[in-house]
Amino acid sequence: MKHSNPKKKSLIDSTVKDLTRIHTLHKRVIERKNQNTLTRLQKNPSPAAPPPPEQYLASGYSSQLVATLESGVTQGSGEYFMDVFVGTPPKHFSLILDTGSDLNWIQCVPCYACFDQNGPHYDPTASSSFKNISCHDPRCELVSSPDPPLPCRDKTQSCPYFYWYGDSSNTTGDFALETFTVNLTDSNGKSELKLVENVMFGCGHWNRGLFHGASGLLGLGRGPLSFASQLQSLYGHSFSYCLVDRNSNTSVTSKLIFGEDKDLLRHPGLNFTTFVGGKENPVDTFYYLQIKSVLVGNEILKIPEETWALSPEGSGGGTIIDSGTTLTYFAEPAYQIIKEAFVKKIKGYPMVEGYPPLGPCYNVSGVERMEIPEFGILFGDGAVWNFPVENYFIQIEPDDVVCLAILGTPRNGLSIIGNYQQQNFHVLYDIKKSRLGYAPMKCADL
Repeated sequence: MKHSNPKKKSLIDSTVKDLTRIHTLHKRVIERKNQNTLTRLQKNPSPAAPPPPEQYLASGYSSQLVATLESGVTQGSGEYFMDVFVGTPPKHFSLILDTGSDLNWIQCVPCYACFDQNGPHYDPTASSSFKNISCHDPRCELVSSPDPPLPCRDKTQSCPYFYWYGDSSNTTGDFALETFTVNLTDSNGKSELKLVENVMFGCGHWNRGLFHGASGLLGLGRGPLSFASQLQSLYGHSFSYCLVDRNSNTSVTSKLIFGEDKDLLRHPGLNFTTFVGGKENPVDTFYYLQIKSVLVGNEILKIPEETWALSPEGSGGGTIIDSGTTLTYFAEPAYQIIKEAFVKKIKGYPMVEGYPPLGPCYNVSGVERMEIPEFGILFGDGAVWNFPVENYFIQIEPDDVVCLAILGTPRNGLSIIGNYQQQNFHVLYDIKKSRLGYAPMKCADL
């Protein structure tokens, strides 16, 4: 198996964070809102996104914006980081890639309560392109206020925001505008800079949570605040990413691409499944998919259909794809059925305990090549997503143990396809055609 060097503590930390995150995501669904903004957006027209820079207007979409991605595992993180330069002059920061949230934010000076990050905090006073959004600005309605809300008295008063991810993860600060720049080196070694002006983001002065090594977060959800949504007027209604092996160091990189990727669309292994949208999607942030069943060893498992369904009132269930969750989680009884299928089909390796909450786990000492049943997801529209074994079993050294990298959530809970299962697939979010594309690829070579 390829993934042979994860740190056990890092994996446990990632799992703990996953479980907290899942609780939060499910809570958002139950409340039928995303950070208290959905109701506001339904009552009031969405404030217009900042106009694109003039140089882009004459020719419509401006090809692509391509950013660099790397795994955060060497930083103790289960997420993936995007390299971005913020401000004028531009300063480098690493932001967590998150398709399960909308707000872009960075730890800012003065940082009254912040987590450890690599490098200095962003200083808005050192950037000539930083602009506060006033609390009277209609765009301030897109974010949640701190509790209790601060009175908005002066026209020059900044727009405060509060955004939460879990019981101990949140960010509070000022909602503002800034220039984001990406720097990509092409195949000839030439450096190319592309910038996006007036990006709405959170300048976070109070930040808590397990954001190891990162400077903040890049939201790629469906809501109007996300980086992907803000770039639609420039690069169209699609973006894609390719996640390298989780255990790669930060020198191994891949790409996050905004705009149409013609090479990906020509890929012979590209498949599509549709997003669940409209009335069936209770929260505007998430990318819902309709699972019909799963395959273990080419056997379609008999899982009750209601396991995968969004509840009629939109208060639970369903499946999302999420780059900010590490492992994959299936609601009961699907998880138990999948787990039992693997236990039944895997023979010849001693089962071991002591790696909760992961299981089943097997001792593979001296085994060069494990015989593991194939695993795939069957979607409601007939599409199938088949995964290599290293995407659904994780090897834990120095113990020579492999464990199923899938866990469970409660009955009627949210199922999530996490980033571990997305490794070495080029994943396309086609918003205009409401579909998800996926093609197997060695992402480090992209």
